Amino acid sequence: MEIKSYITQAELLLRNYILADSSALYTSVIGSICACKMVYDLSQVISALYFKSYSRLSKSQKIEWNNRAISTFHAIFITTMSLFFVFWSDLYSDDRFATAITLRHSVLSTFALGVSLGYFLTDLGMILWFYPSLGGLEFVVHHLLSMVSLIYATLTGEGHIYTYMVLIYEATTPAVNLRWYLDTAGMKKSRPYLINGIVMFFSWLVAKILLFMYLFYHIWAHYDQVKQMQTLGLCLVLVVPSVIAILNLVWFWKIFMELKKTLAKRH
Repeated sequence: MEIKSYITQAELLLRNYILADSSALYTSVIGSICACKMVYDLSQVISALYFKSYSRLSKSQKIEWNNRAISTFHAIFITTMSLFFVFWSDLYSDDRFATAITLRHSVLSTFALGVSLGYFLTDLGMILWFYPSLGGLEFVVHHLLSMVSLIYATLTGEGHIYTYMVLIYEATTPAVNLRWYLDTAGMKKSRPYLINGIVMFFSWLVAKILLFMYLFYHIWAHYDQVKQMQTLGLCLVLVVPSVIAILNLVWFWKIFMELKKTLAKRH
């Protein structure tokens, strides 16, 4: 009788949690890929109707224009979800649950990461198909690292909090894309272009430099809980943010030098 009770509890656990997470994952990944296609197509239609400069673009520029529309929508979504989970949700509160912070997850957290995984799959596919016009080797490395982390987190339920902390860096994407749009539209010498450069510099400083410093501090402060992850998960938590942080520093230096050059021309 007792054995039967344990079997029943196991079945309930499987149905209510594991299958629920799996369903959320598969639905979000497939839905995200479809949404990327929809945004790409809408960008083509809307840009042709409302932006005169769009018709003057080359074929490769139009592809990048529409590709950046996808990344902008993804950035807005995942930044919102990441900020919610990291700073406002009780899921990762230190005093809320007895479970290690690195092992906590929910159906919603899995769903949101699945959406991000679908985007990175789509974007990496486009980068490789049109290589190198949409990005070089550093973008391929960046996307592969992001996808490995997302796949691990969504399948195991581990490390969601650190995955979301890293994904907050997507907050800089809209400003980066707007800069490309302004440049492509021939507005490189305009005031909006200068303001965009300043906004991009400070958003990059906060989201990709200071936030990563906080992430590494958080890992150090909660290392007793981080160690409870599987070996692969522990390696990903330590290695992936470190590599992405190095890439961020390289890109941040380039942004700083470009902003410095732009300001020097103005004087």
